[in-house]
Formats: sequence, C-alpha cells, structure tokens
Amino acid sequence: MNSQLVEAASKVIIEPQVLVNMVSKRVRQLSAGSRPMVPVEGRMGLSDIALAEIAEGKLGLVPAPVEATN
Repeated sequence: MNSQLVEAASKVIIEPQVLVNMVSKRVRQLSAGSRPMVPVEGRMGLSDIALAEIAEGKLGLVPAPVEATN
C-alpha cells in the first residue's frame, strides 16, 4: 500500500475503521471485476486503487436514511 495514498484518503475519511471498511469492500468489488474509477498507474494494487478513488472523491459515504417512528 502506498503511504501517500493512505494519508490522502485519511484526510477524506477521518475515522480509520470506516476507511478500512471502505477499502476492503472496494477491493472485493474490484477483484470481482468492477472497473477502477481512477487511472491505474504502474503497479498499483487493488488497495491502492481503492485508496486513490477515496482520495479523489470518487467514493464517499452516504448517510443512512433516518426512518421516522410513529
């Protein structure tokens, strides 16, 4: 994993556990055949691609909808 990508992604997703979960899920998607949303440079691994996508704002968090209770 590229430490510069980790640092850049950490500025977007501040909570470390959330970042780990996002990278893990995206790596599974990429290994299952999803196309990268960023240009792949050199020998980038799947985790580097996921981190670059997060750092560039291609992946983010969507708050869960709040259900009203009656």
